[in-house]
Amino acid sequence: MLERMTTKDPRAAGLARLAGLLADETRAACLLALLDGRAWTAGELARHAGVAPSTLSGHLGKLVAGGLLAEERQGRHRYVRLADARAAQLVEELTARIAPEAHPRPRTLRQAGADSAAARGRTCYDHLAGRLGIAVTDAFTARGLLLRDTGFALTAAGLRWFDALGIGLDRHGRRPLARACLDWTERRPHLAGAAGAALCRHALDVRWCVRIGSGRAVRVTEEGGRALSGLLGIGESALR
Repeated sequence: MLERMTTKDPRAAGLARLAGLLADETRAACLLALLDGRAWTAGELARHAGVAPSTLSGHLGKLVAGGLLAEERQGRHRYVRLADARAAQLVEELTARIAPEAHPRPRTLRQAGADSAAARGRTCYDHLAGRLGIAVTDAFTARGLLLRDTGFALTAAGLRWFDALGIGLDRHGRRPLARACLDWTERRPHLAGAAGAALCRHALDVRWCVRIGSGRAVRVTEEGGRALSGLLGIGESALR
């Protein structure tokens, strides 16, 4: 009997390499920490992951070589950050697909408070997430600024909304203007892409939102509450 001829999919090796990069708890912890969109030093990540700096160095080298992280050096310091929005999307969406019962329960009141704050509002790489991100996305949809029929797309009214507020959008870059990103706490998509990033940046610059501590959590200020209510009709309960 003739053996069946098979053709190996050329993407298989790349997928296997990517899966190998993610299949380590220390590297996964680093990727999750870097979802705050900022650059971290190797020492900061080592303390966060609970490993020696020498151990972490090898992990960071693999993540940089694999294209998930980008490296910057300033003097004696080595900084790393997520390579781009696609890397952030991969980590966030894989996290969102973990069963709810697999997410660890907080062991202390402090951790419970931090988790609650992150669920209310946080940054997901460079855009808003949590209940705040969902509320903004729903408000954009309800007001005809965002279409969600076949993926996310800003409408003409949505483009005018950004223009009226003086929020610049990169309309000619490789990054899509609007993209759905699955929210791992809400299990629903929130607004990402160039529009999501521009809105988040503006919200932080004008202090509609401020960061809580050193993590990803953000809270809406009183001024931000008035602005988001007036501009998008978002109720107080969705912002607190």
